Amino acid sequence: MKEILPIILACFFINLCVFVVLFLLFLKKETLKKINLFLISLSAGALIGGAFLHLLPEAAEKINSQDLFLVTLLAFIFFFFMEKILHWRHCHQENCKIHTFGYINLLGDSLHNFIDGLVIASAFLSDFHLGIITTLAVALHEIPQEIGDFGVLLHAGFNKKKALLWNFLVALTVVVGGIAGGMLASFVAKVIPYLLSFAAGGFIYIAASDLMPEIRKEKNLFKSIINFLIFILGIVLMMLIKFIFHHH
Repeated sequence: MKEILPIILACFFINLCVFVVLFLLFLKKETLKKINLFLISLSAGALIGGAFLHLLPEAAEKINSQDLFLVTLLAFIFFFFMEKILHWRHCHQENCKIHTFGYINLLGDSLHNFIDGLVIASAFLSDFHLGIITTLAVALHEIPQEIGDFGVLLHAGFNKKKALLWNFLVALTVVVGGIAGGMLASFVAKVIPYLLSFAAGGFIYIAASDLMPEIRKEKNLFKSIINFLIFILGIVLMMLIKFIFHHH
């Protein structure tokens, strides 16, 4: 029970990101757009930093490099496949009340969040500090993702209340994943290095495929530099956390 408690608390912390989105939605559209881009930049840096500075080094201590790189590559391919199948198949019927891509988006997010829960569980089971770092990286990614998902559901025909409710329910699947990982601790313990490598591949894919292209859309040179610096800040944040934990 002591092992699973921090996992559950961390997953509920991720779940609270939905309510951060609720607060942000009261902002003006242009202000929200600017803040969201800053969050995306920070999230991209944190995910890249989390993958290369924490997850991969931790996994490298327990498995050989060939397996490490293979699992990371397979994870990258898996996340591309999952996004391609579950997020990009849009409804072509103009008159459907709620477009099917809204439900597909919810299904994809549920699977993604469940995997996040497993990743958080495996990180905590490997090392408490690694669990905290992984939770932070996932949380920083979750906020801009929730804003985007909310927009997708509104575009699909959901009203604001239903979109928020569904986002919250879908976010709960991260808790389900965390509990599953904690309950299967004996099994998870055997495959932790592979799960960490898998998580690293997912982090790299999300940062490189989903987040960084959004940052690159900014044409203004000054804003581009600011976004780049915030991206670097995300990496530096991961470096500082590694430094602090290694010295305590």
